[in-house]
Amino acid sequence: MFRRKKYHSLFHEKKKIVTPELLREIFSWGFYTVFAVFIALLLVMAFGKRVRVIGDSMEPSLFNSQSVLVDRVIFKFFAPKKDDVIVFLPNGNEKSHYYIKRVVAVPGETVKITDGNLVVNGEVVSNDEHEYDKMKEAGIAENEIKLDNGEFFVLGDNRNSSEDSRSANIGVVKQSMIAGKAWFCYGKSEGKGGFVN
Repeated sequence: MFRRKKYHSLFHEKKKIVTPELLREIFSWGFYTVFAVFIALLLVMAFGKRVRVIGDSMEPSLFNSQSVLVDRVIFKFFAPKKDDVIVFLPNGNEKSHYYIKRVVAVPGETVKITDGNLVVNGEVVSNDEHEYDKMKEAGIAENEIKLDNGEFFVLGDNRNSSEDSRSANIGVVKQSMIAGKAWFCYGKSEGKGGFVN
């Protein structure tokens, strides 16, 4: 009889360990874990695309073999603006590698390259913010190009070593080709990692 009472009391003691407070705590931990995973997935979907810089066309801003993180959400709400560094597939060709270039002209503007200078809306664009070499090749921008809605003219920062909107096989970049905005770079290179500007 004594042994039965002893076991009976042990069983009740173990049963009392699972209290409503403990259940609430377990539920709380579970909820916050699921919530954290959900937020992490959203961030990866928005900012987690990573592309690698190929070549020296964006030096000294970006260097060959650096990795660039892409904000894939911003251009769903706002159009690219001048000086944004964008990531795109030329002509939407999914078999191509991603190109990374700087927007120099936006819809409604005219673009031309004259005497190695970028001319937008009839005015030579000054190099106050960035030091760019004069362009040896004007390509298709030898003649004035008028940008329609959703069209952008892009150039590499290393202008004489860049395949960009001057090239007939790339031309103007349509918004539908743009994967997103380059916002952070890292990796082995001559340059340091950090925010892309």
